[in-house]
Amino acid sequence: MDNQLILERFDRLEKLLVGHKEVLTFNEACDYTGISRSYLYKLTSSGKIPHSKPNGKMLFFEKRKLVEWLLQNKRKSQHDIESEAVAYAIRNIRF
Repeated sequence: MDNQLILERFDRLEKLLVGHKEVLTFNEACDYTGISRSYLYKLTSSGKIPHSKPNGKMLFFEKRKLVEWLLQNKRKSQHDIESEAVAYAIRNIRF
């Protein structure tokens, strides 16, 4: 990566972190999520990630919806599972 590309990406990241943008461009969404450009294109073309295409060309992403999408399919930790099992056992004690 040459210095110009690094500086451009740094500028985009700085704007994301400092600014309170609610709607992100394609490149900003890549930087924000850490998803590569090619994979994000694949996700948008298959309709697997929420996005908007208001003028039929440029892609835009709501930051809130990106976060929801990134956090889907949560997995419980072993500790959470064990805590739920203990709580269930206590609630269902039969004498």
